[in-house]
Amino acid sequence: MSIEVYRDAWGVPHLRAGDPDELAFAQGRVTARDRAWQLEVERHRAQGTTAAFLGAAELGWDVFARRVRLADTARLCFAHLERTDAPTAAWVSAYVDGVNDGLAEGARRAPEFAETSLAPGRWEPWTPLAVWLSTHILFAGFPTKLWREEVARRLGEEWTELFATDGPGTAGSNGWVVAGERTASGAALVAGDPHRFIEAPGVYQQVRLACPAYDVVGLAVPGVPGLAHFGHTGPVAWAITNAMADYQDVYRERLRRLPDGGVEALGPEGWRPATAHTETIEVAGGEPVVIEVIETDRGPVIVGTDEEPAAEGPEGVRTGGDDGDGGDGGWEVLALRYPPRVTGELGFGVLPALLRARTVGDVDAALDGWVEPVNVVQAADTRGGLLHRVAGHVPVRDRLNSLRTVPAWDPAHAWADAPAPLPRAEVRGHAVMANARGLAAPLGVEFAPPHRADRIDALLGASADWTPEAVTAVHRDTDNPSAAPLLAAVGRAEAGLSPAASAVRERLLAWDRRMDAESTGAGLYAAVRGAVVRRLAGHEAFAALREPAPYPEVFRPWLALGPRVAFALETLLTAGPVPAGDVDRIVREALEEVAAGEPPAAWGTTHRLAPWQALPDPDDARWPGLAGDHDCVLSTSSVPGWTDRSARASAARYVWDLADRERSGWVVPFGASGVPGDPHHQDQLPLWLRGELAPVTTDWQYLTKEQG
Repeated sequence: MSIEVYRDAWGVPHLRAGDPDELAFAQGRVTARDRAWQLEVERHRAQGTTAAFLGAAELGWDVFARRVRLADTARLCFAHLERTDAPTAAWVSAYVDGVNDGLAEGARRAPEFAETSLAPGRWEPWTPLAVWLSTHILFAGFPTKLWREEVARRLGEEWTELFATDGPGTAGSNGWVVAGERTASGAALVAGDPHRFIEAPGVYQQVRLACPAYDVVGLAVPGVPGLAHFGHTGPVAWAITNAMADYQDVYRERLRRLPDGGVEALGPEGWRPATAHTETIEVAGGEPVVIEVIETDRGPVIVGTDEEPAAEGPEGVRTGGDDGDGGDGGWEVLALRYPPRVTGELGFGVLPALLRARTVGDVDAALDGWVEPVNVVQAADTRGGLLHRVAGHVPVRDRLNSLRTVPAWDPAHAWADAPAPLPRAEVRGHAVMANARGLAAPLGVEFAPPHRADRIDALLGASADWTPEAVTAVHRDTDNPSAAPLLAAVGRAEAGLSPAASAVRERLLAWDRRMDAESTGAGLYAAVRGAVVRRLAGHEAFAALREPAPYPEVFRPWLALGPRVAFALETLLTAGPVPAGDVDRIVREALEEVAAGEPPAAWGTTHRLAPWQALPDPDDARWPGLAGDHDCVLSTSSVPGWTDRSARASAARYVWDLADRERSGWVVPFGASGVPGDPHHQDQLPLWLRGELAPVTTDWQYLTKEQG
């Protein structure tokens, strides 16, 4: 093989090979050498085998991964790829061969293997598809449908959408494209940052892939070949954000056990066989756990495989009234229907096509085959072409499917054969994508509030002379528009305050609304906001929702009252079951609480990074303070009222310059290497904290060739 590996000053791998398959092999091998521990954790997560070496804490995820059939779906999709697109299947297999070639060496460098007594395993050709599914199975947030059911049942049907994210906010990503007519160079700029749970090592990997057919820089997902989300081929660049589309459905299923041990499910055509088998999950330091895996014609059962009294349902799932089963008994469960499981397609044929793209037309055509997740895509090319569209598979079905769990036996909730048409829009000067209701509105239910999109739009509209450096500064913006409703409530709270609380009020009203790390005003705002959130969550109007929702722990982030109130604060201050007089009282009490305590410190003192790691962090105190907040362009999310620690933020930032690729920039939260102690393990963290970018270097003479 004619493979060469170079590194830039930040340790980013630049790979050169004789053809695309050799290059895929090289990408797999260098990823295994740099990130062996991360790759193996992701492989085990996709297979539902993490508890075997990480312990019982991971059992909930493993049960879900097995029940939702992630690995089996990946096998199904890879078999479909082999039948319909053999060149792409061979390309994915070449990547897997590279992973297997480099994994033993990478494992020797990574101390986590010895710490957990984990031996590196073997990747199968379908493993990258399983990793992709595992990474995105919860991306569309289907557990929100379980939350709406709980709100309707406990609080009342009229409040089902009270906590909708258009008001309170939701984490998402920023992206924007500026047409050449509004840049200093006359060529377009594409920029943005994906907001995800911050993991160490990071979920994105900077890489360059070069062969005679193409030469592309971008951000890869470790374990997956190519550059699915963010890339720059020279003539064309592209980027995505989450479209916030709804494309996964949760069905209420009625099951019954047959005398021979088999299982049947009640569907629109009556009782039909369901598949059922058991699997054993090994648990480090504990006894193995045997689970039953059941799948109906709608999809795999994710809640309630054990038989329970029909009146109550498993794990708190209630029946939805008369199901027309003639009183044949059985028990009720929840099944998940998601596009790759139904169609056998994951869209991996798009990946090599993107690498070969030379124009936005090429990107556009490639993305017609995309499946999951559903994204808003922006692209620009050196010919002046611009693209702003949605890509992915969204099923056509009844509107109620998108809102709540629906009865499997009702034919009204079946999927149509063809997916929904995907919106697109013309770019006029610039276009912004930040998960807000807009281009993808027909495809979803809940979207991010408009704050980030509106702020970026306003900043971009202020100039017609944009440069990569100026665009980078947009990433750093800390203005917090979502503070306005609480500040208005604080403004109304003048009467009856103690002198100390009045002083807190005056300081808040004079605050510039910027969530800078060194700002004591931002720290004061966060303290008052937290006190308001806790009191609202404790109000008697929400008493029925305080009992934990009876679903598996893996869904709890979507089902806890406290975070729901925190993210719905804008809405709950002006609407909902808490009377306006009580809201005003709560704000006054919050001001008094903060005034009576120690003066809040600067925002960055408590708003510190909290990355997820597979192993416990031996030195959690080392993580730095952050600027930004949930609805700032510099989005760093915490859970107000419970913790200021930020587990979700920019998993990467980038600016793609179509005039000169070497004027582009990128950064990840930590570094190019996943190996503790490596010089490039966390060398980008200072840049990331300052909102700066590392340069994209593409001239081979300025790179260092790796030997061996």
